[in-house]
Amino acid sequence: MGHVKLHIPGPVEVSEKTFRAFCQPMIGHRSQAFKDLYASIQPRLQALLYTRQPVMLSTSSAWGVMEGAVRNLVHKKVLNCMCGAFSDKWYDVSKRCGKEAEPLQVPWGSPIRADAIDKRLATGEFDAITVIHNETSTGVMSPLAEIAELKKKYPDVMFIIDCVSSMSAVKIEFDALGIDVMLAGTQKALALPPGLTIFTFSEAALQKASKAKDRGYYFDFVEFRKNADQNMTPSTPSIAHVYALASKLEEIFAEGLDARFARHRQTSQGTRDWAAKHGFTLFPDPGFESMTLTCVNNGAKPGGRVIDVPKFQKLVREMGFLIDGGYGKIKGTTFRISNMGDETPETMAQLYAAMDEAISKL
Repeated sequence: MGHVKLHIPGPVEVSEKTFRAFCQPMIGHRSQAFKDLYASIQPRLQALLYTRQPVMLSTSSAWGVMEGAVRNLVHKKVLNCMCGAFSDKWYDVSKRCGKEAEPLQVPWGSPIRADAIDKRLATGEFDAITVIHNETSTGVMSPLAEIAELKKKYPDVMFIIDCVSSMSAVKIEFDALGIDVMLAGTQKALALPPGLTIFTFSEAALQKASKAKDRGYYFDFVEFRKNADQNMTPSTPSIAHVYALASKLEEIFAEGLDARFARHRQTSQGTRDWAAKHGFTLFPDPGFESMTLTCVNNGAKPGGRVIDVPKFQKLVREMGFLIDGGYGKIKGTTFRISNMGDETPETMAQLYAAMDEAISKL
């Protein structure tokens, strides 16, 4: 049946233009050509993240840098803010790294709020927190600006933020927020193939990392910064990803950041409207819905329509589109529809038409 178009939470659809950039001839990763390539994208990466800090590139999934942040910056105890499958996992990662960790657990579907973090940080027990801005398992976007305000009250606590499925889709001003680490994998809103992580960190984070004796090698923040200052990476990077990223950044800035953010708002609202039209409710608490994917309630919470999700997925797939049937403990009792990356109102309309037809056959 040919290619099935991806509307799952990631990886997302990759354009032909991006693939062409990905397939350019190799160059030496210590060559001047690579240094020039890295240097050429640095201003746009800084503009995208709203930072003056160097932006680093790690050939890994985002989990590599997420683990690295724990190893570099947790010297005393970490507060893992948990609101879904992936933020819950960060608590497990912290413990596996041998760190003292404590969960701040909220019900799935609810966001992380600043007042809950404040109560824990007031104990003085913690020197770091982890937060996933946009929890893809539940379709919840926590209020990052509200959380970041706490940094003024707790300047010595490292604020480590996963923006894996929000970076480039919503405005996140790293320097103005005052957070310490921001990271994202390329296979989500950036619409690149998986395998590269983009991240930056504060000067305070760099200084703290330099004092960590067991920060490892591959994700050593000090090594990343030292190499970034020379337009290089600590170890061999995926050069193909860097070419593709350069191409994608050209597209992003040709469209304009504000226009890109507005497009994601429009397409996410369109998906919510589709769900409401068919009698569904949404899984996230009202007002905290993701801008990059929609988690539709299908019995996980009272109210709204309930369908046979596997059959619905199968029918949609037969028409050339792949949507997700829920994740973790809410698999089957939710389904998820991505609008992130290159999707437009026109491309999303094609998906809605296919889902309309599938619904009519249930």
